[in-house]
Formats: sequence, C-alpha cells, structure tokens
Amino acid sequence: MLKNKNLASLTLILLITAFALGVWHLHTPAPAGTPLPLPQIPPKAKITLLPLDGRPPCRQFVINGGRIAGLEVSVPPGELQDYYSLPGNTQSMKEWLMNDLSDSSAALISIDQLLHGGLLAAREKNASHAEVDSLTAYLRNLHEKYPAVPLYAFSILPRLTPQDSIDGYQERKDLTAYSRLAGRKAAGLAVDENELRRLEEAIPPQSLSAYLAHFKENEYLNQKLIDLTREGILTKLVLGQDDGEAYSIPNIEKSALLGYIAASGLDSSRVFLTHGADEIALTLLAGIENQRTGFAPKVFLDCNTPETLQKIMPYMAVDMETTAREKIALLGGEETNNPEEADFILFMSAIDNKEDTLKSRAKSTARLNKYQLAGKQLAIVDLSQHFTGSECLFPQLLEEDFPVSSLAAYSGWNTASNSIGTASSQASLYLAALSACEDKDEVMQTAYAQSAFLQGRIMEDYFYLKQDIDEVNNSLKKAGYTNTADLDLEHNYRWATAMLQKSLNEHLSAYQNTRAARAPYQVAWQKGELTLALHHLKIDVSFPWPRTFEVNLLAYPELYQIP
Repeated sequence: MLKNKNLASLTLILLITAFALGVWHLHTPAPAGTPLPLPQIPPKAKITLLPLDGRPPCRQFVINGGRIAGLEVSVPPGELQDYYSLPGNTQSMKEWLMNDLSDSSAALISIDQLLHGGLLAAREKNASHAEVDSLTAYLRNLHEKYPAVPLYAFSILPRLTPQDSIDGYQERKDLTAYSRLAGRKAAGLAVDENELRRLEEAIPPQSLSAYLAHFKENEYLNQKLIDLTREGILTKLVLGQDDGEAYSIPNIEKSALLGYIAASGLDSSRVFLTHGADEIALTLLAGIENQRTGFAPKVFLDCNTPETLQKIMPYMAVDMETTAREKIALLGGEETNNPEEADFILFMSAIDNKEDTLKSRAKSTARLNKYQLAGKQLAIVDLSQHFTGSECLFPQLLEEDFPVSSLAAYSGWNTASNSIGTASSQASLYLAALSACEDKDEVMQTAYAQSAFLQGRIMEDYFYLKQDIDEVNNSLKKAGYTNTADLDLEHNYRWATAMLQKSLNEHLSAYQNTRAARAPYQVAWQKGELTLALHHLKIDVSFPWPRTFEVNLLAYPELYQIP
C-alpha cells in the first residue's frame, strides 16, 4: 500500500511538471519539412575497445561517439564484462582482445579491466608483481602479433577513499584524514604532526598496511606500463586520477610517476596524466579521429562567471580551467584566446546556490545566443555544486527558447572531469566527422548520430540526474528500501525501473514539444549546408546495474530536413 501511495504521489508531481512545461510551450508546431533519411554507410574503420567497466559512460558512450565519426567500435560480449561488484572474466577478455584486433585500426585498452576485471574490482584488489609481469608479457605478445595496430592503454590511479574491504566506520574516517595530512606533508605544507601520529596509532595496522600497499602495487604496475610505452609496445598511455583531492596519498603516487616518466624521457604525447576515469576512452577515440581526419580543433574557453575557471568542483583535485586544458590537449586540440577563430566554444557553467552565481544564468544564455547567432559551435558543460536542477543552466535555456538541438555537445553528469571530457570529445568527434564528409549521405548519418548522442545526454544529465533520481530514491526510501546502491533485482529493482521509465517519459513528452528543442538548426559541411529540426524523440531507459546512480539511456530522434 505504501509503495502504491508513493508511486501515485510521484506520478502526480511529474504530471504537474509536464503540464506546466506543456502550457509554457503549448502546441509548439512540428517543423515543416521531410523526414531525414538514414543511409546505411559501411564504417570507415573499426576500433577495438576494452572498456573500463560495463557502465554506459565507459562502453556505450564510446560506441555512440564512434557512430558520429562513422567508426565501428567493437566491444567484448556482455557475458565477459563485469557486472557491478562481479569482476569481468579477465582470461576470456585477453583471448577476445587477441582475436578482435585482426581487422582493427586501433585498440583502446583498459588496464583495470584487463588485469582486475573492471574499475570497482581494481579498487579492491592488489596485483602481485607476478600478475603485473604476466600482463606486460601479454601486451608484448599482442603487439608482436599486430605490430601495425596502435595500442592506446589507460590505467586509473587508486582514489583517496579506502577499499570497501576496510569497512569499519572509524578506521575509514581515520584513514581518509591520514591520507589528506600525509598528502599535505609530502607537498611541503605544514601539518599537525601530533595529529598525524595519533591517526597512525589509531588505525589498525592491517588496515593501514592494506591501504598503503594498494598505492605501492599500483605504482609498480604503472611503472611497467611506462616502460612498455618507452619501448614502443604501447603507442600511448593515459594515467587517470579518479575522484581526487588536492592533497592525499594518491597525489604522492602521482608525483612519483611524474618523476619516473621524466626519467624515461617521455613527453605528454606518449604518457599523459589526466584527472578523471570514465571519459578517457571517449577522449582517446576523439584523438584518433582527429589524427585520421587531420583535424586539430581550436577551442575557446568561456564560463558563467570568471571565478568558475578557478573553481574546484566536488570529487576533483584541480580547478575547472586545468581540467579543460587537460581534455583539450588529450584529444589533440589547442586552446585559443580568440572566439572568432575557434572551431567550438567550450562553455562551462558551474553554479551553486549563491545569488550571484544563480543570476549568472541569464547573462550566460544571452552570451550563448550571441555565439549561436554568429554561427559558432557550442559545447556546454552544465555543472551543479549540489547536483540539483535548480542550479543548472539548462532550464534557463529552455525558458529563453535557446535552440538546444543545435549544440555540438551537452554534458553535466557526475564530476567536472567526466563532463568536460565528454562534452569536448563529442564536439570534436562531430566537427572532425563533418570536416571529412564527402557527400550528403555521410552528413545525414553524422547528423543523426550526433543528435542521438546529444539528446541522450540532455535527457540523462539534466532530467534524470538533476531531477528524477531524487524522486526515485526518495520513493524507495519512503517504502523502506534504504540502500539505493544495492537494489533487489527481483523486487525493488523492477519497481525503481518502472518509476524511472515513467518519470523520464513524462519529462520527454514536455521537453520535445518546447521551442528550444524543436528550433531548426544548420549543419554545415565542406560542400554545403543542411537545415534540420527535431520532429520527435523516443528513448529506451533502464538501470544497467542494480543501483540508481546511472542509467542506460538510448535516444532515437526523428529529424526533419527543412527546405
């Protein structure tokens, strides 16, 4: 009974929201035109992906990004992939990878997947030196078998948070405090030595030993990967810092690796350190496409307030400007100080609940309108300090009828590095693909894949992650389900999925009838220009894992060509 009441309450809220949006843009006319045909063009090349894990950002986003570029992204069968706390089958993954490269142009390889079976498994496991040495031998064999196939590997540094196997509340709290103090001391900053000693004595020796060993084992692994890069076995190695902070033990490991890289004589074109994890494969894909097409995007950075560039968002160790410059460099672009010469403008909005930043949304929208009228391509990063829709730029864009379907990218999920990396990669893939299109059929295929990626990001990053997720979680908790990160597949998972689908489809119904979504937009290429408009949008959505943190969302837009 309680469950039904909660569901009814949620339904009423969503209906009211949908009605309000519908009245706001009531009877927005469908664009006059003809349906955009979808030609079936064979892929230009095949890229093999061994994803970080099975979550959509690590796997499906890369597949979707490949479609924008006309590339086939080949991924392992689902039965080999990790599933939440269950690691992937590493031996079968190695066999699949060894076979799949036979007709690939390049490989994107997650070391965490290959060695441990995924990111979550890597956070818990330590690899022995023998296991690491076996992995490096495998990579040598892979390169020997396919010497012409470039191998792009990426490895994630352990995060500050202690392993789940260390489950005592106080010891986890003490370990976190100890890591922060140790990081500050290693950086040459003054710390309370008495507090540092107190924490060392308070933490159970086995827990402290396990925590520190995790970083030492990971350092050994990454040193071996750097060696492989120096030898030419790996074409490029990307080391990602996941969920970082400015001062912590992970930064001590990163500093040691920077020294090792310098001693190896390698520069950032061979070994690249970046903040983030989930977005790395997509960014590497964008870099491959830029090399293939000879496209080196010039990017102009703009933001909602000047202070945003120096803002450090949750789960980040560096500010927004540093993060953006990392992602631009990783995909092979360059920053420009002149918006007129930019291939796209990376507009970063990071809003909290303070009055001045909330007011920045109107000015941001006005500036974005000027860019759009001048024909500039826009990639929007829409971040909220507290992960709420009220702090996002997107509702202001809808209010002002900004043509959101024209965007080169939109992203606003989880961390700043995830969002900036995703937005810059999508925009780069889209523009690189357009620069290489030779006929109208290729343009239409690119435009459709671009729209599918964009509309999917809007529906998930704004409507789900900033609105629907709280409604679903609150309804689950009111009904007595306390752990939304571990749903019962036979009971509350099904109910949560039903709520998810109902709430998102209510938002979809309202959103796709706004003037902002339906506004015509131009797609320019070397031989001409198309005018398109969103006519209708459908989505498929579900939870990929038994938790509400992310969704598997596929968007299917119906586009019209306007005469």
